[in-house]
Amino acid sequence: MNQTEKAKAFGALHRKGDPVILYNIWDAGTAKAVTEAGAKALATGSWSVAAAQGYGDGQKLPMAVLLETARSITAVNELPLSVDFEGAYSTDPEGAAANVAKVIEAGAIGINFEDQNIGESGLHPLEAQAARIRAIRQMAEARGIDFFINARTDLFLQEGDGARHAGLVDEAIERGKAYAAAGASGFFVPGLIEPALIEKICAAASLPVNIMMKPGAPDPAALGKLGVSRISYGPGPYRAMMEKLKEAAAAVYRPL
Repeated sequence: MNQTEKAKAFGALHRKGDPVILYNIWDAGTAKAVTEAGAKALATGSWSVAAAQGYGDGQKLPMAVLLETARSITAVNELPLSVDFEGAYSTDPEGAAANVAKVIEAGAIGINFEDQNIGESGLHPLEAQAARIRAIRQMAEARGIDFFINARTDLFLQEGDGARHAGLVDEAIERGKAYAAAGASGFFVPGLIEPALIEKICAAASLPVNIMMKPGAPDPAALGKLGVSRISYGPGPYRAMMEKLKEAAAAVYRPL
């Protein structure tokens, strides 16, 4: 498949009630392993890609390194690749669109695009975030690609008390609708694990809803029944692999 065909195929994987599962990768080697395990598409996780290069999350990884990582994956793997692009390394709509164009040039067919103020507190105003999504969509359309913009809201990640998540659902739904109108392809609500709240968002959203797996979250089958269209594993795979690596190394270095 060419890039245009991969983009269409990736979008078609997002089916309400039959979610596409993305076991997040961080380089070409992990892409190969996940592909051989049966993945239908690939997605990087920003935390994992940054950590693998010795950086913290939050756009601390140089964009050039991230783009080279994407190129290295698409050069040797035929599956559609979505890149976790955080805040597109720009708060300006034109700058965000120009940066995402480089992701397309690297061979990717989609991004995660978040609405938090990276390095600060709170979220971007709704209209400001919608303006960035519109600019990215217009850029992608000009290139003739059905680019998948997975619009993420950080409402639930920024509120660590799950008991307060119910009070954020209406705002999340409002953001989802605005992002859809601006040209988003999917709506990502990481941090939310309460089944009733997930179901409410899935029922209200016109976009495919993405949930991130974390301790306490429903299993993939249960998420499908709630109406979820996409399941991500975020930094979980990287953290699990690093724990195994440390255990193996500790065994080697243990005094005889």
